[in-house]
Amino acid sequence: MRPPPPLTVAFCPQSPLVLPAVAGAPTPALSVLRTAVSAAVQTVLADRPEVVVVVGEGADGLRFGPGDAGDLRGFGVDLEVPFAGRVRAGGHRVPLPHLVAAWLLDEAGHTGGRLGVGPADLAAALADLPGPVGVLAMGDGSARRTEKAPGALDPAAGPFDAAVAAALGAGDCTALAGLDPDAGRRLLAAGVPVWRAVGAALEGRAVTAELHHDDAPFGVGYLVAAWRAR
Repeated sequence: MRPPPPLTVAFCPQSPLVLPAVAGAPTPALSVLRTAVSAAVQTVLADRPEVVVVVGEGADGLRFGPGDAGDLRGFGVDLEVPFAGRVRAGGHRVPLPHLVAAWLLDEAGHTGGRLGVGPADLAAALADLPGPVGVLAMGDGSARRTEKAPGALDPAAGPFDAAVAAALGAGDCTALAGLDPDAGRRLLAAGVPVWRAVGAALEGRAVTAELHHDDAPFGVGYLVAAWRAR
C-alpha cells in the first residue's frame, strides 16, 4: 500500500468578520487575526497542492466546486462570492464556512482546484485525491467566552478552547478527534465537528504544527493554526 500523499492544513475561523466587506475598517484585534489567517493559508499554498479541500459545516452531504457560490446578503452586504470559477445558473449555494474560505483563497492568489465538503465527507474526499493536498478547516471556538458573546457566558468555554488550542499547537490528532461533541454544542463551538473530522482523518500520521492565534476579542474563540502531515 502506498503511503498517503503529503497534506497541509490551515485551521481558520469561519467568522464573516474575517472579510473586510463585512467588518469594514479593522480593529487592532481583527488586524492581528487576519494576519494570522493569511499566514496559515500561505503555509498550505506554499506546498503547491493540486487541490485545496475546504471542510466546514452546512454542506449537508453536498460537495462544492466550480460554478457554486454564496453571498453576504445576510450580513447586510450585497456581494456574491464564487466558490471556484464563474458562478453558473443552478449552482449550489455554499454555506458561510466555504464562502469565507473561498474569499481567503482568492486573496491568497490560489487559482488551482477547490473542493468543498462537510466534516462527514472529509475522509472520503481525501482518499479520492492524489498528489499533494491542502485543507482549509473552517470553524470557530466557543461563542460563550464573555458576557458580550453571542451566547451567555459559560465558565467552561475558556478551558474548552484552551484544550483545542493546545491540541492544534501540538499537532495532536487524537485530542482533536476526541473532542466532546456535546460540549461543543453546549458551548456553541462551531468548529468542533470540523476539528474532530481532521483529527480522525490524520490520526497515525506525523504532524508538524504551529499555532498562529488564540484569542476571543468579541467573545468568540478564534483559533488559527497550520499543520503539515506526512
